[in-house]
Amino acid sequence: MPEIEKKEDFVEDYYDVLPIAKYFKNETGVTFDKQESILKNKVTTFCKQRGISSFKKLLQEIEIDKKLKQELIDALTTNETFFYREFKQIEDLVKSVKASNARVDILCAPSATGEEPYGIVIALLEAGVPYLNFHITGIDINSDAINKAKCAEYKERNVRNLSEQIIDKYFTKKENLYVLKESVKSHVSYKIVNLFDPSFATIGKFDFIFSRNMLIYFDKETKIKAKNILESLRKNPSQEIFFGHADLF
Repeated sequence: MPEIEKKEDFVEDYYDVLPIAKYFKNETGVTFDKQESILKNKVTTFCKQRGISSFKKLLQEIEIDKKLKQELIDALTTNETFFYREFKQIEDLVKSVKASNARVDILCAPSATGEEPYGIVIALLEAGVPYLNFHITGIDINSDAINKAKCAEYKERNVRNLSEQIIDKYFTKKENLYVLKESVKSHVSYKIVNLFDPSFATIGKFDFIFSRNMLIYFDKETKIKAKNILESLRKNPSQEIFFGHADLF
């Protein structure tokens, strides 16, 4: 009898992914509504690669294994971006920073693989904002993305919006990669952070907040919750947050 029970423990059960979807939404805010089949395929692959026999077993293990939980978050969050995306908003930020004529702290949430915070740094430097007048904190829930941001090595498609002059000034070419110079990297610090974790409130206050194309992954209720959290981090309550054009409420 014990032998039979032991074998049953290893029967694969990758049928009902909804408990995973619910758990992931509660933990990160990200919803997979209308993407159940995509989620199911991703989580099934994740489990099989790690010898986890079922979605139920996965839920049990990520409750006690923080490393495994982070690996799941990394697997289910995407970070495709590029420098100078929706540049008009970056221009508006640069104008506001120059007008303030003071040192400012900027939050970039999410920072993904670094193109957005680094792009803001380049735009500020190109506009003549003094080196010591700004610092950017980049946050993301995806640890792989944060590690890539710190490394700051990009492919041609990531820098496609930048002029050759800017690329020559701020990057070093290494084979087929564009490596960002330390003069830009030093302006940004990164943290792996979950917006909905209670500890997030300790991150500090900011003069300007960029949060573009994060809310598109949330449902309406979660979008409002995220918006309220970000608004609580403003030094000036009347300062508008830079949301992406797709981040509709």
